[in-house]
Amino acid sequence: MKKVKGYIFDLDGVIVDTAKYHYKSWRRLANKLGFDITIEQNENLKGVSRKESLEYILKIGGQSFSDIEQTKLAELKNSWYVESISNMDESELLPGAAELIREIKAAGLKLSLGSASKNSERILKSTGLYDLFDAIIDGTKTSESKPHPQVFLMGAEALGLDPEDCVVFEDSINGIKAANTGGFTSIGVGDEHTLREASFILPNLEGCTIAVIEEKVAQHK
Repeated sequence: MKKVKGYIFDLDGVIVDTAKYHYKSWRRLANKLGFDITIEQNENLKGVSRKESLEYILKIGGQSFSDIEQTKLAELKNSWYVESISNMDESELLPGAAELIREIKAAGLKLSLGSASKNSERILKSTGLYDLFDAIIDGTKTSESKPHPQVFLMGAEALGLDPEDCVVFEDSINGIKAANTGGFTSIGVGDEHTLREASFILPNLEGCTIAVIEEKVAQHK
């Protein structure tokens, strides 16, 4: 059986659930501008950059702003978001995520983050996982958003590995598309219908181990 050498994790929805904080902040911004957004609309922002998320929100409200004004609005939203996540700790970690990450690290395998978030370092430090990652590729380092595979390709490169030697954990459609396009084995974490394009799907990471991943990868290939 071919061993998986590198593990690349999305952040939001895989390691922690910050979607509720994003929703709270985007909704606050929308309300400030005179309209509202739904939780379902917020789901469409998973794996999407802050700039593209703002453009989507403004389209919902039928509003238009200059690039300078949009930058200020995005910064305002982010200030609210950072405020809301400032008290995050290990209790915010999703079931099984920390255990799997620590097992991978203990086994001497390579770990990278692959996230659109620009607050990933802050979140990883507050949840006690920061020092376990060999590479952190996030929205502060990328120029392309998922479904473009850039974030994962940069992660594999930072680990010194080829995409075919890595698996990607993702909870969004765009993330799965990005992993597939980049030549990675994609692991969907969440709803099997939503993530049906993934190489294989896990409902969550609870009880997930290296052995479980390698067995499923072998079956897929």
